[in-house]
Amino acid sequence: MENKNKKWFELLFIREEAKNLFLRLHKEISNNWNKDYFFKDQILRASLSISNNIAEWYERKWNKEFIRFLNIANWSVWETRNMLIIWKELNIFNENQFNRNLESVNKISGWIYKLIKNKTEKS
Repeated sequence: MENKNKKWFELLFIREEAKNLFLRLHKEISNNWNKDYFFKDQILRASLSISNNIAEWYERKWNKEFIRFLNIANWSVWETRNMLIIWKELNIFNENQFNRNLESVNKISGWIYKLIKNKTEKS
């Protein structure tokens, strides 16, 4: 029986933004670029890792675990950001795609930073 008062990680706006980033990148990459499987796989793995680690973070009870999973998610954010920059320089993404995805990456990173800061100040 489901507890109606329980908050599920699926309801977190930060996880939703990270999931949408992955889905958008997957669609843009799959539709527009069929070269270099390794590079394509790397950006998709990094972007998926963001929402996966946010989901894992949400169920953690101890501050150290909480902060560790948020840090891993943020490292994946920066890996994704670096790859977006490289893709733009390789003309794989156009300016609109780059800006839309970069805005999402920056929002996610800012939210993660605030969560980590909030949690470390309470420790």
